[in-house]
Amino acid sequence: MAMNLSRLRPLLLILSGLFGACGVGLAAAAAHVTGAGNLLAPASSIALAHAPAVLMLYLAQDKVKTATLAGLVIALGTLLFCADLLLKQFTGNSLFPMAAPTGGILMMLGWLLLAAGAFLKRA
Repeated sequence: MAMNLSRLRPLLLILSGLFGACGVGLAAAAAHVTGAGNLLAPASSIALAHAPAVLMLYLAQDKVKTATLAGLVIALGTLLFCADLLLKQFTGNSLFPMAAPTGGILMMLGWLLLAAGAFLKRA
């Protein structure tokens, strides 16, 4: 009896969203554990990880109901997070109070919006 793998496709979307949210949280935790001496590494990894994700969400609008919203939320969060870390690294100042954590929360929310797309049928 052959298993219908297409029935498991939503699991990939759920796991992708959960992995993305966890990745953001772990990058933030790593920056705090190792200290804020070099903020360029976490900014770089976050930007590099989210660039293809945002591109994929742009391309997936016809397949995933939450793709555009998730992509916009992830992109805004990435922009806030990276801009704040870069500004802190080079000037010692913050973009605004709590800018990086706000960006991180937005990225995690965006990834969870992607995961939620697995439960919504595309019209």
